[in-house]
Amino acid sequence: MLKEYKPEYLPLFEQDVSEVKRYISSILKNPAAAERLVDEIEKAVEKRLLNPTAYRKYHSAKDRKQPYYTIRVNNYLIFYVVIDDVMEMRRFVYSRRDISRLV
Repeated sequence: MLKEYKPEYLPLFEQDVSEVKRYISSILKNPAAAERLVDEIEKAVEKRLLNPTAYRKYHSAKDRKQPYYTIRVNNYLIFYVVIDDVMEMRRFVYSRRDISRLV
């Protein structure tokens, strides 16, 4: 039997998503694209819940208690860790940013 994982979203992750959604909706004037992105985030997380540790680990310059993993959603990366049966979403970052300073 496969282990079941539960998603958990940290406030910083939710803030990241909210800022991107607001930028796409208000600055780029494309609220439909912002909603599609949120839907794609949800689908990507749901799919990854099936086996979140089966993917390559993200190698950070920082020492971490739990390894980071990533999910690519369009031009963004979701950073998450797995703690017991919880897949904890920590950051949502534009992939062309200096990620090493953020995670």
